[in-house]
Amino acid sequence: MVLATGIGSWPGTDIRGALQSVRDLLTEAPEGVSVLPYLPELPARGPGADMIGRGAGLLVDLPVDLQPQGWRLVDHAGRDAERTGSWRRQDLDELAEVFDGWDGPLKVQVAGPWTLASELWLPLGDRVLSDAGATRDLAESLAEGIGLHLAELARLVPGAQLTLQIDEPSLPAVVLGRVRSDSGYRVLQAPDRSQAEHVLGGVVSAARAAGAATVLHCCGDEPPVDLLRGAAPEAIALDVNTLTTPAWDAIATAVEAGTRLWAGVLSTSRPSAYDQVSQRLATRWHELGLPPASLDDLGVTPACGLAGSTPSDAAALTRATIETARALAEEAAR
Repeated sequence: MVLATGIGSWPGTDIRGALQSVRDLLTEAPEGVSVLPYLPELPARGPGADMIGRGAGLLVDLPVDLQPQGWRLVDHAGRDAERTGSWRRQDLDELAEVFDGWDGPLKVQVAGPWTLASELWLPLGDRVLSDAGATRDLAESLAEGIGLHLAELARLVPGAQLTLQIDEPSLPAVVLGRVRSDSGYRVLQAPDRSQAEHVLGGVVSAARAAGAATVLHCCGDEPPVDLLRGAAPEAIALDVNTLTTPAWDAIATAVEAGTRLWAGVLSTSRPSAYDQVSQRLATRWHELGLPPASLDDLGVTPACGLAGSTPSDAAALTRATIETARALAEEAAR
């Protein structure tokens, strides 16, 4: 079945209202479509609710605090880390209530190791990415924290079949050597592809060991599709509106090898009619030489998160996502 879901972020600061909206929108689906509700992220709440703060809050034995430069590793967690933990506890408490008795799929999101390494700072130095040993330690800490996080989610919503979305918007800049040092006068050395794949694969394996399916999400330009596929997630999620022909060719190879594509096909800034969007994607599928029936394995999402939308626009775009999935399911059945 074609899958419909969202990327993760949602407008506003009311977590209960956001959870109820996502639950109501993504728990009933037309024929041929499956839906995947998720724990919404509310970055409008401020520091600690942002993607980097949330991800850093899962690190085990690597406390962080917010400095003028950004989130930095420190010896002892301070007030900012406490606020991050408070947001997380509130989110999980509300999730347990809104999804009480839930027996079905449920998605949560976390910043990936390379995005965290490029955005977090060492205690007395540059970005974590500048130090290979620190990057390795961060990835291992994140993998451990993800296992604990998923175990807690399984306890709070015992009927949920969990999916973990690992967000890596900075991955293209990391592997292409485009992340600048503290001074800005040089770029940090890029990891080789095998190392980048190995680190991502370790986090994917930790999530799988905790009982969750995995999807690697990269909304950055020039996503390294082969690298993402090599980390062995069940699916990769991309903003397909920015993909080049070589990237589409790599997607075709990934799909033929059994990796599912979540197509971020609905623009959040220039909404299009769902039938036009689905037809464009079906046409691209045909151009790649993929069988129409394989459209049934697609996931459909907005191109990016919905934090910059109004609540009504976020709801409308979610409905359009479901309608796009329905149109693709009909195309696959022809």
